[in-house]
Amino acid sequence: MIQIKDFTFNPFQENTFLLFDETKECVIIDPGCYEKHEEATLSKFIEDNNLKVVLLLNTHCHIDHVLGNAFVKRKYAVDLALHKKDEATLESVQVYAQSYGFAKYQPATVNKFVKEGDIIKFGNSELEVLFVPGHAPGHIAFVNKENNICIGGDVLFNGSIGRTDLPGGDLDTLIESIHNKIFPLGASMVVYPGHGPTTTVGKEKKSNPFCAIR
Repeated sequence: MIQIKDFTFNPFQENTFLLFDETKECVIIDPGCYEKHEEATLSKFIEDNNLKVVLLLNTHCHIDHVLGNAFVKRKYAVDLALHKKDEATLESVQVYAQSYGFAKYQPATVNKFVKEGDIIKFGNSELEVLFVPGHAPGHIAFVNKENNICIGGDVLFNGSIGRTDLPGGDLDTLIESIHNKIFPLGASMVVYPGHGPTTTVGKEKKSNPFCAIR
């Protein structure tokens, strides 16, 4: 059974997720750790629970979700995987990081690309990749239907949706991703968003002011 540990890092209050199971293998998704104390918080949990990091994943590559990529890659010697269509988003971070106040940002190299339908394995667990663009051109989500888990990044929030005014964003595309990819996962599916508290597909389908289906 997959267990999830979440951390809230950096001034954007970004949610970083660590998923692991009974084998102690784990994946890190969207490490937003930037300051040394944030890196230490992440590392301490991993060490205290005797976890083995086997892969680093990005749902998408806006700055708040990738600040810790280089640290995780360096410390745990793991590959970084994301969608090909968000590689340019990642590369652009180095250009604007200083203007956002992250002068110490270190870029990280992509090792592999994943696409919709791919299955990511760790320990005895699997995550299915969904392609859900709109907030970012190469945005993906990671789903385990058996455990009712959707690591959704900045697609669907508790009572809101991802912004679409950044490069590569598009409102119609985002709503289509939510309606055609996230909502069909079922009412009980728990969505772990990139910011804020968890929610469920059922709740957002019924009451989200931006994308509810009535």
